[in-house]
Amino acid sequence: MFGMGGIDIKTEEYVARLTFDCRKRHKHTHFKNKIVRFTTQLEVCYENNWYPIIRYDTSHGFAHRDFIHPSGRIDKTPLFLQDYNEALIFAENDLKNNWELYREKFLKEVKND
Repeated sequence: MFGMGGIDIKTEEYVARLTFDCRKRHKHTHFKNKIVRFTTQLEVCYENNWYPIIRYDTSHGFAHRDFIHPSGRIDKTPLFLQDYNEALIFAENDLKNNWELYREKFLKEVKND
């Protein structure tokens, strides 16, 4: 993609399967080497439906994490990183290292609702 005035703005996105019932969805937009917005989230398949359970993004004008409960309630936690490149690296590392814990927490909670 290209922006106004010939400025190159590129968006990259992918979905990566972690297990049969868990995947990571990733999308980021950058100008040169600077991230200008991103979303990366962990999704779990439960009863043939995919649910986002952890989402890191820059909507609302700041980097934050949303924990999305089966009830629909969202716990929002700001990331105290002003640089979106650093925030995206943090988010990707958290999902890589903790996806199994997040998946188990969601499945336990959905079964108790």
